[in-house]
Amino acid sequence: MAPSSPLTAGAAVSPGAASDAIGKLNRFPGFGLITVLLFAFLYLPIAILVAFSFNASPTISVWEGFTFKWYWIAAHNADLHRAALNTLLIGVTATAGSVLLAIPSALAMSGRAQRSSDGRYLLILALPLMLPEIVIAIATLILFTTIGLNLGIGNVVIAHIVFCLPFALMPILARLRGMDHRLNEAAYDLYASHWQCFRLVTLPLLMPGIVTGAMLSFIVSFDNFIITLMVSSAGGTTLPLYIYSLVKTQMTPELNAISTGVLLLSLILLSAAFALTKGRILGVSGMSD
Repeated sequence: MAPSSPLTAGAAVSPGAASDAIGKLNRFPGFGLITVLLFAFLYLPIAILVAFSFNASPTISVWEGFTFKWYWIAAHNADLHRAALNTLLIGVTATAGSVLLAIPSALAMSGRAQRSSDGRYLLILALPLMLPEIVIAIATLILFTTIGLNLGIGNVVIAHIVFCLPFALMPILARLRGMDHRLNEAAYDLYASHWQCFRLVTLPLLMPGIVTGAMLSFIVSFDNFIITLMVSSAGGTTLPLYIYSLVKTQMTPELNAISTGVLLLSLILLSAAFALTKGRILGVSGMSD
């Protein structure tokens, strides 16, 4: 018998041998230092921002003591309240719109799973994930200007729904393709109608994917700056736009306090999505079911 080729032999490598090989790669000199520097570069500025949000000094670079006064000032800032209200209104509406569009899209694409055109439909729907956001913003602005659409804050909502759609679609589609479709067949065998099968069988099983997609959509809409800057009109200032205006005019610890609040909200939503999907949202595979 001819000896197996390296490719064939590699295909039969046990998980233990693969782990040993990865472990040897991890022991290369300098990898640990590079990792530490990378995490420091990513998170040290955030830690400094949070720390200086409690700074008693009116400047953001000189520490003079610990205080909560900048959070108090931010909590009583009327302009901040209006921007936050606009952001929540846009985020909730865009989230609801993107999820309501993503559910039937996922159902339609799951039904075409065996057809060669399924990949093309997925590519079209996921296009906002791959295109630079500035391109989407300019294209949306040109479209609204061409058709004369001027709905005020409604323009921002429409643009956010389009941009958030892939973030809502992917978790729902992944959940749908991982379902046991024999449950639907059993429901039909028990004389359930299409609506009853969807409402009593499919929808409850899709709920983790729907909740995850909704959370991701809300975070994307909540933090969006470029598209909002392009299509917003007077009275449509959102929290990211308000923070940007503060950066250009005055840099005080109040800005740090506002940014810390936005960071805390994003972390809460991401942690909830992580818990609901048991780590799968970030590609973590070692968490138990």
